[in-house]
Amino acid sequence: MHIAEGVLPWPILAAGGALTVAGTAIGLKSVDYDRIMTVAMLSAAFFVGSLVHVPVMGTSAHLVLGGLLGIILGWAAFPAILVALLLQAVLFQFGGLTTLGVNTFNMAAPAVLCHYLFRPLLASESPKVRNVSAFAFGFLALLLSALLTAGSLALTEGFLTAAAALLVSHVAVMVVEGFVTMFAFGFLARVKPEVIQAVYRTQHS
Repeated sequence: MHIAEGVLPWPILAAGGALTVAGTAIGLKSVDYDRIMTVAMLSAAFFVGSLVHVPVMGTSAHLVLGGLLGIILGWAAFPAILVALLLQAVLFQFGGLTTLGVNTFNMAAPAVLCHYLFRPLLASESPKVRNVSAFAFGFLALLLSALLTAGSLALTEGFLTAAAALLVSHVAVMVVEGFVTMFAFGFLARVKPEVIQAVYRTQHS
C-alpha cells in the first residue's frame, strides 16, 4: 500500500506529513531505553513483511503487520513504521520521500487506534478472548489502512479506479493479517508473558 511519488496533490501530502510528525513525536516520547530494542525489532519485521508484494488485480498486496505493532508498541508504531518506510523508499524505491508522511500515517494511525480499542480485551484472562481480539486487531488495522490509502487516492483526480482495486485486492490479505497477528500474539504470550502484563498495566495507567 505504498503510494508512489507524483500521485497525490500537495494538500494531502502536507496533511499526511503534519499528522505523521505529530504521531512520531508522541511515539518517541513513549519509547524509553528498555523499549528501544523492541521497537527496532518490530520495525525490522514491518520492513521485511511489507517488502513481499503479491500482484493482484493490476496492483499489489502485502502484509503490513500494523496490528502486531499496535498491540505491542501503541504510539511507538509511528516511529517504527516511519523508519521502515524511509529505508524502503531509499533502498528499494517503494513509496517515496514526498509521500512518506501519508504512507506512514495510513499504516500507523490504524495501529494506534486499534491499540486503544482492543487493549482491554487483549488483557483478558481468557485465551479465547485474547485470540479473537488479536485476530480482529490485525484484520481491522489493515482494513483501516486500506481505507485510508484508498481514500487518499480517491481524493486525487483519475485514481478512483486504482483506489477501489487496492481496497478489493487487500480483502484476502486482511484475513491472513488477522491470523498472523493472532498466532504471533499467542506465541509471544506463551514465551514472553510480560507482553500481556504490559498491556494490562498500560490499560490501568
